[in-house]
Amino acid sequence: MILRRYGSFYHSVTPNFNPTAITEIGFMRDRVFSIRTADFDSGHKLAETHELVAEANAAVQRHAEKALLANLEDAVQARVAQLAPGQVLVVLNEREDWPKTRERREAVIVEGENRFHFHWWVDPPLRVAVYSAP
Repeated sequence: MILRRYGSFYHSVTPNFNPTAITEIGFMRDRVFSIRTADFDSGHKLAETHELVAEANAAVQRHAEKALLANLEDAVQARVAQLAPGQVLVVLNEREDWPKTRERREAVIVEGENRFHFHWWVDPPLRVAVYSAP
């Protein structure tokens, strides 16, 4: 399960990584689980933290961004799959350090024509933590 803090509660969320959205890296509340932050903090212990990053390159801008978001979502899902019973994954980023997609274009010559090659990455990293119930 993935949790994200909203005010004084942690809510369960699902990844919503959408290349056509204004905020490409997002999480949507799924209304399955919520807990007060004080109750969560008193009943769970930090086990480990991770900074998830992703990169992608492509000759088409949309393909590079879509691949980047797929890579990042795969990294999140891999962390969820590694959770032991009683563990949860918590998104640590707040509004001021929310991960964003970044792009760099490189001019290349393909078959005698000028083209762009697109490099995409996430900065700052998506920070997540694994918490376990004692």
